[in-house]
Order: sequence, then structure tokens, then C-alpha cells
Amino acid sequence: MRNLVPRAALPAFAILFLTGFAQARDLYHWVQYVSGGIEARAVTDDAACPNATIDGQPAQMNERSAPGVQYPVRACALPLPTSAKLVTINSVPVPLPKDRPNKILVVGDTGCRLKGAQVQACNDMSKWPFRLGATMSAHFKPDLVIHVGDMHYRESPCPTGNLGCAGSPFGDTWQVWKEDFFDPAEALLKAAPWVMVRGNHEECERGGIGWARTLDPYPYEAASGRDGCLGPKAPYTVDLGGLHLVVMDVSTADEKLNLQQVDYYRPQFEFAKTLPGPVWYAFHRPLWAAENLRNGIAEGDNKTLAAAAKGFMPKNAQAILSGHHHVFEVMKYENDLPLQIVSGHGGDDLSIRAPNPVVGLEINGEKVVAGVSGPGIFGFSMVERDPADQSGTKWKITGYDVKGQAFASCEMDQRQLTCK
Repeated sequence: MRNLVPRAALPAFAILFLTGFAQARDLYHWVQYVSGGIEARAVTDDAACPNATIDGQPAQMNERSAPGVQYPVRACALPLPTSAKLVTINSVPVPLPKDRPNKILVVGDTGCRLKGAQVQACNDMSKWPFRLGATMSAHFKPDLVIHVGDMHYRESPCPTGNLGCAGSPFGDTWQVWKEDFFDPAEALLKAAPWVMVRGNHEECERGGIGWARTLDPYPYEAASGRDGCLGPKAPYTVDLGGLHLVVMDVSTADEKLNLQQVDYYRPQFEFAKTLPGPVWYAFHRPLWAAENLRNGIAEGDNKTLAAAAKGFMPKNAQAILSGHHHVFEVMKYENDLPLQIVSGHGGDDLSIRAPNPVVGLEINGEKVVAGVSGPGIFGFSMVERDPADQSGTKWKITGYDVKGQAFASCEMDQRQLTCK
């Protein structure tokens, strides 16, 4: 027979130890918008999902994905009612969505590039400063974080003798996702709810397994595709209090004109016509943006998406949030099109040949008449609502470096843009 010690006889530290031992331990937890609403999620290396509560009542987190090859962790999810006032995971409160978010942080292209001859110094925070930028931006206390895609970048082994990336994991594994995203983003994951946008680095052949297991806003189906990695899905919407965000998966959209894909994406752009009030799109690949200037010609537009979008986006579509180009850019066009905001300067090698200034550029037939660019600067963007505006159309856009210093700003109202 076991010798049972009465709880009252145990010292306080032992009670805390035993209580914690009985709970499933979570490595990371966060809140994100999904296709069906809002979920609290967690990743754990324990045998069960962690404990959770909703407004003081116990709530069972569901297993999203079980441990598998190269993924010795389980991901868990808990659908949240919009009425929830307090949600905890392992007794720790998680950030809940605000009905009317006023401070929206936009960040993208955050991982550390290891692919063949393209080698970034992942061990040097000055060369790969995503952790610094994520921690700094958390101090801005955003109401919402939108990651515009490309979290996973370590695809090849670090070259022998390269101290800048020595010891780095590579491939579509949990260790890479931990190093590239979850560890450096930890403070920001705890700061606000997230919208996760899929980038081309989260395609099934690249980092798609980790994406599907942990961050994908759609249900995980282990039997589908490559270990649960699914192809693009229909867009979903997020109500941001008088403003609707349409989140699209354009991870596999061809840069060159692909008429079959044009037919696929066109209804997704048209879908926004059913939404009231101002509309923003959030997807990874920008339509008319410039990553490079070659012989005076701007490069970096997406001809497939541009053909699908032009003439099929509603008049109340105000802005497009994207990454893909590793630069901060904001652009207004001569033709009546939504403003383009590119915030792809989160950590991966920067697009140092991105043109500056952008005013006067012609990108795939669209002339830029107002805007700003910030090549060669790592950082993030803040999009802040004008507190006096009830229409939801007036916002300030600011580009920040990873130390929190502003280097460019614009004010937008409808499709009008003024930058400095």
C-alpha cells in the first residue's frame, strides 16, 4: 500500500510542484482568427492538451494534430465564443480580440534564410533580428497582429564552417518552426490575437507540414495531402469593427500570367462585394509592388493576381496588406485601385534593391502617384485608426525599425494617401 501524505502536511513548494505536474505543459499558446471564428491554440510536448477555462469554467482543448515524424509535439485548439471575457491556458490569461481594434501590427517574411548559397547569419541578431523586432513590437501593445506570411525559411543545412548559422536545424521539422517562428515570436504571441496569412514558404513542398499542424486557420486533416498539408482554401473574413478583413491564400499564385489560376482567384476577389463597410484584403503576394528596378523597369508584380483582381474588387476595398517583398512600401495608383501596403521587412534578407522613391514608377501598367519605401531596414508596421473617425476609413500607417524607431508614415482615407 502506498504511503499517502495529507496535502495539508506538504510544504507550499511541494503543493505547487504536484499541482503543476498534474497539468499538461504547454510550450507556446496564442489566440488566432480562423475560418470559423476564433481559437485559442497551444503546442505541447506532453501527453495531453493543457487545461483551459472560459470565463471561469473548465474548457477542453481539442487535439489538432498528434505527434508525428519530425514533429514530437501535439497542437491543440479551443474554439472561443465572441462573448468570452477571460480565457486561460494552464491558468495563464490569453489576449482576446477587441470589437474595434485600433492598433494593428503588420509583420511578414520573418524567418532566417538558409537555402543553398543563400545563407543568412541566424545566430547574429543584427543580421536576423526577428526576435528583437517581435519583442519590441509587443511593447507597442497592439490590439491585433497580422502576419502576412513566410515564417519558415531554413530549408538547407548551414554550410560547414559558417559560424553565422552553425548548429541551425533545417527542413520542414518542428525544430525549424520552433527556431524560425515560435521562439522569437513568443512575446508577440502573448501580446495580442493574430491573423495568420499563408506565404509561399508555407507551401506543402516547403514548410507546409508545420503550417498545417500549428497555424493553418482551417481544420487539420492528417489523411489529406502531404501529412495534412492542404492546398489553398476559400477566403474567410474577420470583422474588425466596421471594417472587414478578407484573408486569402495566394501562396501558390504564379507570378507570370496563369489563366487557370485567374479563374480560380477572381471569385475570391469578387466575394468582398458582399461585405458592408470598408474592406481590406490580407494575402502574401502583392499585386503591383516593386522589389527591384532593372533597366528602369520595376519588377515584383504578380500578373496572375493582378488579372484576377482588376475590375473585380469592390469600390469599398480600401487596402491590400502583403509581404513577399522584403521591404516596407505603401503605394497609391493613378487608376482607382486599393492602396498597397507591403510589410515584408520582418527578418529575412532584405530587398536592398527595392526602389526608393516609388512615386512615378509604373508597375505592370499601374502608375504610382503617392507612397513611400524603406529599403534596407528590418522592422514592422503599425496601422492605427483615427480615433475621431467612425467610418473606419481613416488610418495612419507607420514603418518602424526593430528598435521601435519610425522611419516613414502615411495617412490614408478611403483610397487617398498622403505620405512623409
